[in-house]
Amino acid sequence: MKIFSVLFVAAIGLTHALSPVATAQAADLAVGTYQEDQGICGEPKVLRLISKRFDYQVRHVPHLPNVGITEFYRIYQHQYLPARDEWPIGRRYCGATVSLSDGQHREIWYLIEEGQGFASIGDNVEFCVSGFDQWLVYNGRCRILR
Repeated sequence: MKIFSVLFVAAIGLTHALSPVATAQAADLAVGTYQEDQGICGEPKVLRLISKRFDYQVRHVPHLPNVGITEFYRIYQHQYLPARDEWPIGRRYCGATVSLSDGQHREIWYLIEEGQGFASIGDNVEFCVSGFDQWLVYNGRCRILR
């Protein structure tokens, strides 16, 4: 019975992870100057995920301004570490400039870890917006993701 419960919960999680979910904020996210070869760094689903998590961050971390990302531009990949036997997780290090809803422009750096999403489905994305890492999660000035 215990195995059935675990499988049932896993199946529900998988169904939720694979189901298309519309978000209200997707309508106000613009992807700016779209370069030819941005690869996964410029994929709309990655940029929407970053925007959604940034919105959550500014609402739940004290003393951050209540702003949102309105546009990504100058998107680039600056490093790719493919999966190997000694390091089984492929990583892409990306950067861009974001426009915020208060009119400011900030640098953003993000990491995409291949196959590290929920239940190993999809990719995990970590990001850091310049000036918004007050708790030094990414070692001040976003150094870990640069």
